[in-house]
Amino acid sequence: MCGIVGLFTKNPQMEQRLGSLLAGMLVEMTDRGPDSAGVAVYGEQAPEGVCKVTLFSADEHYDWKNLGERLMAEFGHNSTVEVRASHAVLQVPSTPDTVEQWVGQHYPELRIMSSGDTITIFKEKGSPVDVIKRFKLDEMQGTHALGHTRMATESAVTTAHSHPFSTGLDLCLVHNGSLSNHNRLRRMLRRRGVEFQTDNDSEVAAGYLTWRLAEGATLDQALESAIEDLDGFYTFAIGTRDGFAVLRDPIACKPAVLAETDDWVAMASEFRAIASLPGVEQANIWEPKPAKIYSWHRKH
Repeated sequence: MCGIVGLFTKNPQMEQRLGSLLAGMLVEMTDRGPDSAGVAVYGEQAPEGVCKVTLFSADEHYDWKNLGERLMAEFGHNSTVEVRASHAVLQVPSTPDTVEQWVGQHYPELRIMSSGDTITIFKEKGSPVDVIKRFKLDEMQGTHALGHTRMATESAVTTAHSHPFSTGLDLCLVHNGSLSNHNRLRRMLRRRGVEFQTDNDSEVAAGYLTWRLAEGATLDQALESAIEDLDGFYTFAIGTRDGFAVLRDPIACKPAVLAETDDWVAMASEFRAIASLPGVEQANIWEPKPAKIYSWHRKH
């Protein structure tokens, strides 16, 4: 059993409050997932030609300063390292692939959590309240975000197995449920070049979407294919650079609620996570239908 929350701002004035609002939603999901928690925040876009890469170290005393010095020596003094607890967000004047390869070669002990030009992912073992405090989630700003609280039932309680999972640029997925054909799909996706870091079935779902998008599908088209190809029961919330989407399996046995106002769109496993959002009294509130794609995208 896990808890999912998501918040998409339509009113730019809400962007400064995104972190604090999402934190309040995440705390309400503690009973559904006390083992670990994580968030994907879509914040300010990196400058042109600069990428964001989020890293995790299992060593709480990790020497991020040394990494920063080597990063600047390799890519230039415009490179930056922002440390948040066990994670660090790199901003580097290079491509994500180049930075990921450099990290893998020189710092194999680090795990890449996300890459792109807007996304940052922070996740860790422990209660949602503790995770929020460690990463100072209430201080984060952005246009939209997803969160997850986990009660491990099929894999170990580790940071790596926590959600969200990111397998493509500025793409992430959180999941409540279980896939029955994830091992077969993992083998197929590996043959097509998708890489995985864990044995978690949710990472397979994220990898499946990455593959479909790389093949030229839109997010909605990729999710239409997922309904046919993914077996099991699930509620997915998917984040992209431009927005987010929600999908439940054809049986829809896992709970989900959606709400929308002129200022925001929110989703959660239970309404109590949405109840404290500003203006919720005027919100259109509904239960998403089985096998129906709901998506919102930012206009450019």
